[in-house]
Amino acid sequence: MARWLGRNWARLRYAVRVEPTWLELNEAHITVRGLPQSFDGFRIVQLSDLHCSRKVTPQFIGEAVDLAMAQEPDLVVLTGDFVHKGFRHVHAAAASVARLTSPHGVYAVLGNHDHAIRSTLGIPRYRHLHRAVADALTGQGVRVLRNETVTITRGGATLYLTGLDDLWSRRCDPDGAMCGLDPACPRVVLAHNPQTVERLNGHRCDLMLSGHTHGGQVDWPGLGRVTLGKKARRFAAGLYRLEDTHLYVNKGVGFGFKFRFNVRPEVAVLTLCPE
Repeated sequence: MARWLGRNWARLRYAVRVEPTWLELNEAHITVRGLPQSFDGFRIVQLSDLHCSRKVTPQFIGEAVDLAMAQEPDLVVLTGDFVHKGFRHVHAAAASVARLTSPHGVYAVLGNHDHAIRSTLGIPRYRHLHRAVADALTGQGVRVLRNETVTITRGGATLYLTGLDDLWSRRCDPDGAMCGLDPACPRVVLAHNPQTVERLNGHRCDLMLSGHTHGGQVDWPGLGRVTLGKKARRFAAGLYRLEDTHLYVNKGVGFGFKFRFNVRPEVAVLTLCPE
């Protein structure tokens, strides 16, 4: 009993004091069908779920930005939940990512917290919060994609980058975002909630980059990801393959409650290569 109590007390202390701000760098190589040679080795750096708040400070987010920039990305993407709650930290969140740069730009999509939505019911708590977040990011040079697609050009070849609005906001519109696109052109999709991968309606998606789950923040020995429901556990964290689509679920930088165990905050680097 003493050993059990001691071991779990140490785990609890670690989960509160160490892991929430112990950043991890994760890398994955993604094979893409028909990827032009000029995009071979194209490096996408992803940050997600900053949850800027009194507890998740701009200083800590700045450490994640430093780590991201050290990877010399070709493209930087941000996959939602810039603020945790309300308008108070909107401008601090936007300012904290202002140093992000890349040869092909910095792009973002919004998350459920940016819409002030905490459940699948889609009921917002703060009206127009999503507009304030989008405007603040735009003011710092971040292009916010809201059900739209842009073309990334390199060496005369093209790659589509599609950004979808948050699934819980009920504004997510894959058909509107990808209608009329060349089906032969490789495509990267940004969507905050990984379950969006099941709503693509047959549209091509070579790589979807998501966040939202935080990996559950807890992966307790013998119990697993106890904070995630059954559906969320299907795409909890890391790389998944669904037919022709790769899905990468980022564990996020910030947190809702300051507690992480076996689920360190992360910066992700996805390197594209031909199939």
